[in-house]
Amino acid sequence: MGTTTTNYNEIKKMEIERAIDVIDSIAKSPDPYLRYKTGRPITDIKEMFESSVKKYGDNIAFMQKFRKGEPYTKITYKEALSDVNALGTALIKKGLKGKRISIIGETNYQWESTYLSIIGGAGIVVPLDKELPKEDLKYLIQDAEVSCIFFGKKFENIFKEMKASGDTPLEFLVNMDSEEETDGVLSWKGLITEGKKLVEEGDRSFIDAEIIADDMAVILYTSGTTGFAKGVMLSNRNLCENLMAAPTILNVNPWDIFFSVLPVHHTYECTCAFLMPLYKGACIAYMEGLKYITKNLEEVSPTMLLGVPVLIETLYKKIWKGVREKGKENTLRKLLAINHRTRKLGLDISRPFTKDILKVFGGRMRVIISGGAAIDPDILQFFNDIGITAVQGYGLTECSPMAALNPDVEKDMRNESVGHVLPGMEVKVIDKDENGIGEICFKGPNVMMGYYNNKEATDEVLIDGWFHTGDLGYVDSEDFVYITGRKKNVIITDNGKNVFPEELEYELSKIPYISESMVWGSEDEDSSNNRSIAATVTIEEEEVKEALGEGYSPEDVEKLIWQEIDKINERLPLYKRIRKLIIRDREFEKTTGKKIKRFVEDNRNE
Repeated sequence: MGTTTTNYNEIKKMEIERAIDVIDSIAKSPDPYLRYKTGRPITDIKEMFESSVKKYGDNIAFMQKFRKGEPYTKITYKEALSDVNALGTALIKKGLKGKRISIIGETNYQWESTYLSIIGGAGIVVPLDKELPKEDLKYLIQDAEVSCIFFGKKFENIFKEMKASGDTPLEFLVNMDSEEETDGVLSWKGLITEGKKLVEEGDRSFIDAEIIADDMAVILYTSGTTGFAKGVMLSNRNLCENLMAAPTILNVNPWDIFFSVLPVHHTYECTCAFLMPLYKGACIAYMEGLKYITKNLEEVSPTMLLGVPVLIETLYKKIWKGVREKGKENTLRKLLAINHRTRKLGLDISRPFTKDILKVFGGRMRVIISGGAAIDPDILQFFNDIGITAVQGYGLTECSPMAALNPDVEKDMRNESVGHVLPGMEVKVIDKDENGIGEICFKGPNVMMGYYNNKEATDEVLIDGWFHTGDLGYVDSEDFVYITGRKKNVIITDNGKNVFPEELEYELSKIPYISESMVWGSEDEDSSNNRSIAATVTIEEEEVKEALGEGYSPEDVEKLIWQEIDKINERLPLYKRIRKLIIRDREFEKTTGKKIKRFVEDNRNE
């Protein structure tokens, strides 16, 4: 790093003053949507966690089942810090100080405590996607110059072969699930034991590690539905600015329990459901797996859930299916319509009827946050009407990730919006069309440093400090952001009109017989000599069977879906209407983030 003690002290003083200025500006802000001004200044993740331990030391930080069938183990903030310090000390002792260290595997305590150890003074953390094929993993390890990798047990053979090949910089392999070192593979548990002994003997190499907030701390590989992975470089400051800003709009309490269901290599889960609860003194409880979700919710009784739309939509559909099976659908719909009005007067009349629904979530769920893609506003409203605050936010890896978030006070929520711009950020819309829709750009201290070893890609999206998101939309007078689609996905008709496929896919998502859809521009011309709009869909078999009965034909399904599409088309201008329907009998090809790959030719076919 090349800093003297005097220089370092001066840098830290500047960082502390800068963080205090952030908290002061929030405190003085007249913005009515910044309701919660209880944050504290933080300069880096190490300091954030250590200050949380001082403030909330005996609180439960993590809950995990380390073996199937066992009850949840509870780990306090103090206990977690002891593990983090030990692991960080052991890594430095192995000669890994300042090197790139990867983590891959299930979201759990081992993964997250390892992250805290790396970012807290051992090296630079490189989270990897556990869904990637081994060829891609090898490329990323080479690209990021990774010296050590922590992994779940199922990856052991892959990385042993990779290290043995000599084609990567890998020096150390660490199995997060094994009890002890075997065949040259270190164990997470063994490193902690080794580190605790070193700390007891007076080794303070990690505990006293110097952290410069503006230095690169994380390389996060991201790829959309097209193109190669790009390594997003984030600093400690990027992450801390997000942590100080986001909970001003949506409150997080020390007694909250976050139920962790998403892969933590994604920055949405990493910042918002891992680092955020630790900043606010809350607890993180890990799901054992999707098939145990109901059982785990009952055992943990969490208060907060971060999910992607597909997960939240699945929960929504299951609830309504259960209500229908009991013959109470009409009753519930009428009750919620009345309750929507009475709740504004502070009277919730739904509780006696919805207590069984709330019990499914463990009985204490208070907030559901949707991110990662667009969600039907009606689904968010449903959860609000049954007494669970449900909002959506907007984030990008390049923004650490949060850029906008909806308030948790119902009268201020805008379900159609992805949220209010976070404090400290600026937003602008460029290249607007006749409807005022253009590309959304952000500027602020949480915007990435750039793409690792990729100046060309960095220069394309970071222009004069502004990050060009590639998302199209508009911003209202109160800084609420609305997304209409992706710039690269827009279908331009022959008469120059723009069609946003996401807008039509949202409409198709409301058809109960459609599971997933992808809208695209077909080269076939419609009756108006325009490029025609096509939709490839997969069907929701249970709903189709309920509508058509057993033994239906493909022609019956097509007719059923066209009846619903015709209703949508009636509301649309001619150039937006869907003219071609393809019913697909298999899954779409997707990214590891479960997004449909738009420009893969096969995704347009049956």
